[in-house]
Amino acid sequence: MVKITLPSGDIKEFDHAPNMFEVAKSISNSLAKKAIAAKVDGEYVDMRYIADKDAEVELVTPDTEEGEEVIRHSAAHLMAQAVIRLFPETKVAIGPAIENGYYYDFDPKEQFTEEDLVKIEAEMKKIVKEDIKVERIEMTREDAIKHFEELGENYKVEIITDIAKGEMLSFYKQGEFMDLCRGPHVPSTKYIKAFKLKSLAGAYWRGDSKNKMLQRIYGFAFSDEKKLKAHLKFLEEAEKRDHRKIGKELGLFFMSEYGPGFPFFMPKGMTIRNILIDLWRKEHTKAGYEQIMTPIMLNKELWETSGHWYNYRENMYTSEIDETEFAIKPMNCPGGVLAYKQEMHSYKDLPIRAGELGTVHRHEFSGALHGLMRVRSFTQDDAHIFMTPEQIEDEIIGVIELIDKFYSGLFGFEYNIELSTKPEKAIGSDEIWEKAESALEGAMKRLGKEYKINPGDGAFYGPKLDFKIKDAIGRTWQCGTIQLDFNLPERFDINYIGEDGEKHRPVMIHRVVYGSIERFIGILIEHYAGAFPLWIAPTQVKILTINDEVVPYAKEIMAKLQEEEIRAEIDSRTESIGYKIREANGKFKVPVQVILGKDEVANREVNVRRFGSKDQESMKLDDFVKMIKEESKIKFYENK
Repeated sequence: MVKITLPSGDIKEFDHAPNMFEVAKSISNSLAKKAIAAKVDGEYVDMRYIADKDAEVELVTPDTEEGEEVIRHSAAHLMAQAVIRLFPETKVAIGPAIENGYYYDFDPKEQFTEEDLVKIEAEMKKIVKEDIKVERIEMTREDAIKHFEELGENYKVEIITDIAKGEMLSFYKQGEFMDLCRGPHVPSTKYIKAFKLKSLAGAYWRGDSKNKMLQRIYGFAFSDEKKLKAHLKFLEEAEKRDHRKIGKELGLFFMSEYGPGFPFFMPKGMTIRNILIDLWRKEHTKAGYEQIMTPIMLNKELWETSGHWYNYRENMYTSEIDETEFAIKPMNCPGGVLAYKQEMHSYKDLPIRAGELGTVHRHEFSGALHGLMRVRSFTQDDAHIFMTPEQIEDEIIGVIELIDKFYSGLFGFEYNIELSTKPEKAIGSDEIWEKAESALEGAMKRLGKEYKINPGDGAFYGPKLDFKIKDAIGRTWQCGTIQLDFNLPERFDINYIGEDGEKHRPVMIHRVVYGSIERFIGILIEHYAGAFPLWIAPTQVKILTINDEVVPYAKEIMAKLQEEEIRAEIDSRTESIGYKIREANGKFKVPVQVILGKDEVANREVNVRRFGSKDQESMKLDDFVKMIKEESKIKFYENK
């Protein structure tokens, strides 16, 4: 007798060892047709798995998060099978499920093209209709190596060779295709109903630039067509908001072949950047921070002391000065520690909050570069707080409140917070870690903030809080972070004199609000789709003239606006007023447009039109200037 306990607490009894199809059928016929995998005593298995002893079983259906993960992994194998059918000389590498989809790396005889993706997707649909059974097979390491050597699959042989001897390996087979995989997978290909191939990319074998460049095919997969269509529509909207495209159209920034990954900011982009920086300085001064600046290039010895030279060397740019090796800083932290160390501090001096808008440089692979989102040079709005252990919770609260003021109070972002705890490899005693994690949790609870715990995902030098904002179309971006650090104070031997007259080690916090100024601007471009709120728009008012006769009045208005520090431009071209309106509203997304004709001149009025609206309003010039001055002020909203 085998007893199966379901999540509801119900127990199903079988006089034999049932497979998961039988367990599902004992509940309902519809579930037996729908279920694609199961969870047995906490382990995911496929539907043909046989429970030969009492177990807790949870059936997995396609419409769950776990179910879609199974579908995506199965869709990857489906794609690989289609590729091998169409291009039999192709070698197969790896193919995992990823967010919303999957990818597979291939080594084809001839490079795949966009046209090939259409053929591969058609073949995938054909395989789905064939309803091919998906089977789990176990083989020894030695037999598996022999099998793939006979097929000429050198990448599979390399992967399997690296696995410890004596292990039994699991494979999933569907028709003529088989691959090493833990599973689970769908019972047959007919269960994969909604997928779409996305794109081609290059990928080094095992992520090592010394290895051969393979071709990676990306695809999407969902439990049903409705979800797939919704995601494709979302991608269409995201493409419209692409900050690279909008940034070029609005004249904000550009990238040059002379500096891949090093952005150039144009005047309008600098306007946005300077507004963010000025606001940062003002709010941090209010919050008790002092600003410092540390050198962009420092001696190799410093980076050896900090540990970056041994753990981050491949991402650092170096140079030689007076026969001594120097490195351009990839992070601001060591410089901040040196600034603290310039004088001896008392416990009465703490906390010390040292802010730095520091430009850092990190070497990224060219394939990873992406507009302002992934660059090689960027400015971090860093701050390093040095404090006593007793001050940790209060300082964390101060940083959280400051981040909330920016995210929620200014930009109206929703955001989530994640607490990452001690990883397997960490420095510092369990007691210190426990105290630090308790301080982070205590701060969150005192503020009534919800948070998710990521066990073991902290940095090796301390636990952290990550802030993930949600943009206008639901994407999440990790920007702010608060990290506790026991490592650098120890490495640099920094101290403060305690109340007992003895030396004590301070606790250090690393924290950012924007994260990277460049990346945050990229996020704002996509969040607002280029239609910035009045307070941050590079051009706040565009004055559109109907003919040359009204240009003098336009210049008078321009002067009045500039006196009030309103960013305005005049469009006095000979184009039609309809064209000027369409361009100001559609292409440049100017928040306020002022249309001037002879009646406006005669009455000392302006005709006002807002971005995205066809309505126009006439008003006296002085009233307009007063209104725009008030509307353009930066306002923080409490409890937004």
